[in-house]
Amino acid sequence: MKIVVLGATGQTGQYLVNQALQQGHAVTAVARNPGKLSVHHDNLKVVEADIFSEDSLRPHFSGQDVVMSCLGFPASFFSPVTGYSRSMNSVVAAMRGARVNRIISMTSWYTEPSSGVQSPYLIRFLLLPMIRSVLANMYEMEQFLQKTEDISWTVVRPPGLKNLPASAQEFLTHEGHFVPDGSGSAVGRGDVARFMLSLLNTNAWVKKGVAIITK
Repeated sequence: MKIVVLGATGQTGQYLVNQALQQGHAVTAVARNPGKLSVHHDNLKVVEADIFSEDSLRPHFSGQDVVMSCLGFPASFFSPVTGYSRSMNSVVAAMRGARVNRIISMTSWYTEPSSGVQSPYLIRFLLLPMIRSVLANMYEMEQFLQKTEDISWTVVRPPGLKNLPASAQEFLTHEGHFVPDGSGSAVGRGDVARFMLSLLNTNAWVKKGVAIITK
């Protein structure tokens, strides 16, 4: 397939780019600073674009089969996080202009405000308040995707991320904002990339949000 990867220079994005190339896909890696991506491959094209600009993105989406986003924006105590929703507005507009209708995007467990009430004490009262601005904007982005009728979207929700390569572990999945009875321990970035790429072979999670962990 022809895949556009957003956030390609980030830690998860680099795993996604490498695995996609290993699987034989043609990859267009969109980056603000292309020089940060050290991978070289005949099936890889690295382009510079503004993720907040439909006009900047549209030419790179033309002729592609799917957009895959590993974009991440840091938490802030001083101003609201807006990068997820702002970028997705531009991405979807560019997809429509380029006639691409499939997107797979990574967010997190507990984006829905009330979903964290069942989480362990330390997560509920220490971690979630620290990253609430991030989760709130992820949720806004997810709500935006749910309202699109012409976009075949999937949101992948890991509980947290570890900088580890892909394993052979089985995934536990749940349509929702967390995996019930799941440990909530972090998932390797390589495994998140592995799961995202596996969605290219199935329609099971189209127009759905899927929480994941590894067994």
